Amino acid sequence: MQPYSIVDLSIKKLFIILSITVFSNYCYGQNSTYSQFWNEVQFTKMINKKWSAELDLTNSYSSTESSSHMFKNNVQKSFRFWGHYNLSAKWKTSAFIAHYDNKDVPEIGQFKSPEWRFALQGIYYFHKNEYTLSTRSRLELRHIRNEDRDYENVFRFRQQIKYLQPLNDKSLHKGVIYGIASDEIFFKSGTKVTGESFFDRNRFNIGGGYLFTDDIQLEVTYANEYLPRKSGNQTINAASMTITFNDLFKNRRKSF
Repeated sequence: MQPYSIVDLSIKKLFIILSITVFSNYCYGQNSTYSQFWNEVQFTKMINKKWSAELDLTNSYSSTESSSHMFKNNVQKSFRFWGHYNLSAKWKTSAFIAHYDNKDVPEIGQFKSPEWRFALQGIYYFHKNEYTLSTRSRLELRHIRNEDRDYENVFRFRQQIKYLQPLNDKSLHKGVIYGIASDEIFFKSGTKVTGESFFDRNRFNIGGGYLFTDDIQLEVTYANEYLPRKSGNQTINAASMTITFNDLFKNRRKSF
């Protein structure tokens, strides 16, 4: 067995610090806790070696202050169109436009708040033999309607670190199970609809996935979000399920 490198030790220390920070936030100052279910279907299409397109469809459910049932309310639906460009094996840049039908989101308030969202994103990959570590930076512009039915612009910056490791092989392909863990922090501009605080939230995510084929995969995770708010801090415990189809129609034609 080879000894750990300085990079490996630093990565492990970073995850320990993130875990302590995340869980310590959830132990104090909680006013409201919600259980939610997030599901997402992703369709990706390779255009050429550098460019790809993606369509995401999402649907979210949440408990309420009076009911702990995670499917009590259908709080949000959305569609999102992506364009991805692979600069190199380690760098990928992306942009998207999305529409969110916010019906009853606890974070925003108990009122209908439709939203258009635009974003630019960059991902850097640290490829290792046994795992992949990536860091993602995303800048979002949220054009969202407040309780007075006026639209506000909210700028939000998100920074994520993510760890992915195949469990029964060294690479991802058909039949492989993998584990994932990530932590993401959000910062935003202050507005009436989303609150005046600069620190928006922290999201910790852990779970795993399975590839049914090289182009169809399922990912199931647990997410824990901490949202500090002047009106009362919120904690969200969410079960998340994502199904991804890569070049679905092209592969179906090949099978026929």
